[in-house]
Amino acid sequence: MNKPTDLFRIPVDHDTDTNVSSNEHFSTVLEARLSRRSLLRGGAATAASALLGVVGLSGCGGSDNDTVTSPPPVNTTPPPPAEKLLGFSAVSKSLADTVVVPAGYTATVLYALGDPLSANTAAYKNDGTDTDFENRAGDHHDGMEFFPLSSTGTASTSAVDRGLLAMNHEATTDEKLSSHFVHANGGTQSLPRPALEVDKEMALHGLSVVEVRQSGGKWAYQKDSSFNRRVHQQTDIELSGPVRGNALVVTRYSTNGTRIRGTLNNCGTGRTPWNTYLSGEENWSGYFTRAATDDAARGNDKSVVSLKRYGRDQGAASRHGWETGGTEDKYQRWNISRKGASIDGSDDYRNEMNGMGYIVEMDAYDKSKSIKKRTALGRYAHESAVFGKPVVGQPLAVYMGDDSRNEYIYKFVSSAVWAAADATPTDRIATGDKYLDSGKLYVAKFNADGSGQWIELSISNPAIAAYTGYKFADQADVLVNARLAGDAVGATKMDRPEWCSVHPTTGEIYFTLTNNSNRRVEPSGSSQAAPDAANPRVYTDMKGTTAQVGNPNGHIIRVKEGTAGSSSSSFSWDVYLFGAESGAAAATVNLSGLTADQDFSSPDGLAFSTSTGICWIQTDDGAYTDVTNCMMLAGLPGQVGDGKKTTLNHARANGTTLAVDTYVGKAATADTLKRFLVGPVGCELTGITETPDGKALFVNIQHPGETTSSANIADPTKYSSQWPSNAGYGAGKRPRSATIVITKNDGGRIGS
Repeated sequence: MNKPTDLFRIPVDHDTDTNVSSNEHFSTVLEARLSRRSLLRGGAATAASALLGVVGLSGCGGSDNDTVTSPPPVNTTPPPPAEKLLGFSAVSKSLADTVVVPAGYTATVLYALGDPLSANTAAYKNDGTDTDFENRAGDHHDGMEFFPLSSTGTASTSAVDRGLLAMNHEATTDEKLSSHFVHANGGTQSLPRPALEVDKEMALHGLSVVEVRQSGGKWAYQKDSSFNRRVHQQTDIELSGPVRGNALVVTRYSTNGTRIRGTLNNCGTGRTPWNTYLSGEENWSGYFTRAATDDAARGNDKSVVSLKRYGRDQGAASRHGWETGGTEDKYQRWNISRKGASIDGSDDYRNEMNGMGYIVEMDAYDKSKSIKKRTALGRYAHESAVFGKPVVGQPLAVYMGDDSRNEYIYKFVSSAVWAAADATPTDRIATGDKYLDSGKLYVAKFNADGSGQWIELSISNPAIAAYTGYKFADQADVLVNARLAGDAVGATKMDRPEWCSVHPTTGEIYFTLTNNSNRRVEPSGSSQAAPDAANPRVYTDMKGTTAQVGNPNGHIIRVKEGTAGSSSSSFSWDVYLFGAESGAAAATVNLSGLTADQDFSSPDGLAFSTSTGICWIQTDDGAYTDVTNCMMLAGLPGQVGDGKKTTLNHARANGTTLAVDTYVGKAATADTLKRFLVGPVGCELTGITETPDGKALFVNIQHPGETTSSANIADPTKYSSQWPSNAGYGAGKRPRSATIVITKNDGGRIGS
């Protein structure tokens, strides 16, 4: 996940529109559904909050040494109150450089950038001189999952005081080329880049597994655990499924097209029903470059169409310039120009980018098992991958989104039907082969009446086989170029689909749609889109003197499958929540009637607690950061169709009105939605997982202080954040991405 364009960072892939197909936006739908929320009234009181490092007071209780007399004491200890979900006091918006949680909760830093993962790795100095990042926590902690460990160190589904955190390390903080917080002098910001800097930055990206334990009420990561591991850009990974061995993934490294090094820009996550870790490769294309004459070198063949559709025009610069680190293969792989004389690409890296953009499966418990990219789930800017509720004897469904403006929502349905015994298999990766290597990939088309269809992306689909925009060779080609296949079948363009999660009771699927700066009442150019049923708002939001136009605050859409469940070809939908400032116009912007204890912008991370059923919503925002840092909210949603219709009327330049109908879910109240956490300056809230009892919640704080200029690297007083060192964690003052663990002081479940 990366921020919108108004933040101080280089553009990332989801800020570049590559979908120029003629597929309809919801803007072409004249009749659509929406329910307008009533403006929430009341529930605005905000109680005191507990800051990171400050332990709130627990309630008073009786002493173990009390003497019982007759008659009994008058002032006996009252029984504890019954648990109430969302019973905490909402935290206020905050611009402080700290983590704010409700009174009665404690947040503790657990695992940060650079922390050593082996006994032989030195403590992190945090001054830019550290090395050996292949054995340290990576940067930009993102999605993660908790895998319980029994007391004997075996896989468990119920242990609550010991486990493994499997985690994505999406990217690294950079102003221009170099990751300035991990180099002593801020790094080299011109080409060529020094090999030692590039090596360090490549190691910062990928995955990590780290053991954590709770003892005496305190959680800590285990530096010397045998389970600890890093996956980085030199890690060998298998290509699995229909793309394996295809000509499109032949490279100098893997001349038979079966392997690739590394996994890149890992963002959202998922957890399989057989207890393995899934990681989505998101904004990976920007790490590659190709020569200004590469189109001609390729003979302007169909690979040029594919490269452009995935954001790599000829002459495009790479994000970090890793290709300039030297002549070694590990650097040259980032230059995907056609350089060799071979027909199949076995003598260069022209096909290297085709090996990125998948859902990656890893067994967090077992280092001996191969890590596999599950190509049957399609190639695009993946965020999370969430399973529908498994039903014995029925196929499994995996839901996913493509995080770029005007891209699509997808579903994979397995060929194999679910067997209960596969929940505890002896070989978890082999079970992944069974369910994730064979099946059907679908793309969503949203209709005007609140219904929708899942359209199969198959080479046998006439719309794909006869598509004039790109000539598909086989099913592997369809999967490698899933975006182009979606174009061919007329899928619905969406506003940056990010994380998704399944309601544990209703089974409905929730997708965050983060924002869209290209929404216009009267679009000009292929990159802009008019308001529509699922994206009905176009407005101007002022951030200081800067006008933010379009849909700056985003929303959350939800889908209900048809009667056939996960394998249904049809669905219905509505909008759960619209992000907005509480004071924004109720009729056109704050459609969900959010109060000051509920308002938010740019929803991104999303997860339902399996323990409590709470829907946790995390933000990655740039539109509202003049008022508050990014945040996390807790919600108790209803279900699709529980709201009512409303109409938005947008004025056109010629004096006419564009009327847009849509549906939004039942209005939230103070008991069903409130702010739970606000992070430090410049951060994104992302990644969330819990212990099985719901009493420890792990949350990632990504890129605090990212707006710090590299020119100020020698002066900590000019850092925009000094978290987590200012919370007492670790050496130095350079900001670090980190995992926190949240507990309730009375030992209760998080969110109560």
